[in-house]
Amino acid sequence: MASSKKQKGAAENQSLGLSKQELDDLVEEAITDANGDEEAVTGFYTMLENDLRLPFETEILGVKVIVESIDLTEDEDDIVAVCRKGKIRQRLSVRDLPLPSPPPEGAQWIAAYRHFRRW
Repeated sequence: MASSKKQKGAAENQSLGLSKQELDDLVEEAITDANGDEEAVTGFYTMLENDLRLPFETEILGVKVIVESIDLTEDEDDIVAVCRKGKIRQRLSVRDLPLPSPPPEGAQWIAAYRHFRRW
């Protein structure tokens, strides 16, 4: 029972409390003119570039890091967060990026992207 509550809490955190319909609407907005998955990823990247407030602090494996920017992978099939701790930088898929509470402005696009990738 505790396991299912924990899973439900994690799923709600990833969706930021947005309903399936709200997530679907955001997905549709991001991929309106997309022709294929690569262009859909670029659509989400554009929404994140425009709306996600950077930098912000989050915690990865118990370590506080600063999310400095977002970027596309070389083959443009995923969106990554560029995280920094001191002089060390690490790229992490935004699908795996833990969001702080409260999340930064524009984080609904991360939730929508995660939702889209589960389709």
